Amino acid sequence: MTQASFATHEVLNQSRPFEDVDLFTLDRPLSEAVAANGGASVQKELSEFGQHWGSAAMAARGRIANENTPKLRTFDSRGNRRDEVEFHPAYHELMARSAHAGIHNSTWTADGRPAGDAAEVVRAAKFYMAAQVETGHLCPITMTRASVAALAAQPDLLAKTMCVIATRAYDPSFAPWWTKRGMTLGMGMTEKQGGTDVRSNMSRAVREGDAYRITGHKWFMSAPMCDAFLVLAQADEGLSCFFMPRFKPDGAVNAIQFQRLKDKLGNRSNASSEVEFAGAYAERVGDEGKGVRTIIQMVQLTRQDCAIASAGLMRSGLAHALHHARHRSVFQKHLADQPLMQAVLSDMALHVEASIALVMRLCRSFERAPHDPNEAAFMRLLTPAIKYWVCKSAPGFLYEAMECLGGNGYVEEGILARHYRESPVNAIWEGSGNVMCLDVLRALSREADAATAVLQHLAEETKGLRGAGDAVASIGKAFRRPDSERVARLAVEKLALLAAAAALNKVSPHHAELFAATRLAVGHAGMYGAVDLANDDIRRLLERALP
Repeated sequence: MTQASFATHEVLNQSRPFEDVDLFTLDRPLSEAVAANGGASVQKELSEFGQHWGSAAMAARGRIANENTPKLRTFDSRGNRRDEVEFHPAYHELMARSAHAGIHNSTWTADGRPAGDAAEVVRAAKFYMAAQVETGHLCPITMTRASVAALAAQPDLLAKTMCVIATRAYDPSFAPWWTKRGMTLGMGMTEKQGGTDVRSNMSRAVREGDAYRITGHKWFMSAPMCDAFLVLAQADEGLSCFFMPRFKPDGAVNAIQFQRLKDKLGNRSNASSEVEFAGAYAERVGDEGKGVRTIIQMVQLTRQDCAIASAGLMRSGLAHALHHARHRSVFQKHLADQPLMQAVLSDMALHVEASIALVMRLCRSFERAPHDPNEAAFMRLLTPAIKYWVCKSAPGFLYEAMECLGGNGYVEEGILARHYRESPVNAIWEGSGNVMCLDVLRALSREADAATAVLQHLAEETKGLRGAGDAVASIGKAFRRPDSERVARLAVEKLALLAAAAALNKVSPHHAELFAATRLAVGHAGMYGAVDLANDDIRRLLERALP
């Protein structure tokens, strides 16, 4: 008697993994935004980067680094205090690849000056692509790059450290920074009692010769295996910034005592810690009492990276959703051919087009700011506004991308669940939404004429786009109100939308018209796809998003 055979596990109607792709060449909005902002000559370099980071091997490293979270080793086997954090080798490989590509230092020359020649834009394109693969390891990469801006307040210290920061080597060994092939830097500002209000910090710095001893704590100190940290502490003349290395000048381990690692929603490949300083050795950066002014130079750059990373996460969500929809059949048609799914995906694609155009325009302003007062004003006013809009857009966007994949998007085997958990941190870190809105108001109050000039320039760049003129008037009216803080979120979001339309108008004028019509002329619906785009516009948006 023949036994019946049941082929119950044949895999049908599933999309293949979205990997072994060129993350740059497949992304026309990215390549065009890079070219529009001065990076046209580096297409080959970025394509090579996109091929490597779009590989199945890099995707696996990202997954493994998040599944094998860091572990704190407070003591060694003999009871000596070490405060080391162990990472999976996949994390170290990600760090090494980012360092080799110069994501941690390529915007600076070897002596710590801005590099120029579209370095900000090129580096941002790499950061944007790397974020699509694994975002957690980019925390120390971001802080290392940004720390150079703060160290510039202490030229002698910058000169000593820059020779190690400037290498493209990643050295994970636990050793004094001056003995290593490359180094990373972190940041410690937040204390239990203050959070955003860093002036309430209680950590105390006492001078000891040319150095200081710091006693206190930090409620959040990210990337605890960095070779040094920029921290804020109270000195005799007020809140000051300090360079605190893991090892003291005599080679002994510094008194930086990690209490525990944070158990976070996302960002799980990266360690974040609670720490106590038990008379830890530190060197002052900048003048005593000027700590906020010093470290804000670093914070501007980390905020920029928050926006870049969030845009990258949304791009990845869109690419995975569109790829899946093109291979998944429902009711005898591919999902991508279903009118309602087309409406959703094209609306999402339009959002990503505007986001990447906007963050690249912001990066261009960072590059030009040292030599152009108008660009400096753009950078100061728009950095918090762009961080606000782009970063707060990401969680909802990634939820929509997950839904496009159905249950496959919700499980941890796929990347979208990780992206979704990762996305809130960029809106929280380096200033929450309310803090960003207050920073916009602060820029307006301190440099009203310059801010008005920025708004007028945006009006010129969006002239003729539907709703742009009304948006300019609405923004100006809201910021002139005596109670402008009450409507700050509304005004800051509209400012970011206006800036996005202006940036997109330089890259793809037709899509800038669509963006303005669906975001400025009318209030965009709370759900993606609740717009009325022409079939030809839908087709063009989806082809640009993923050929």
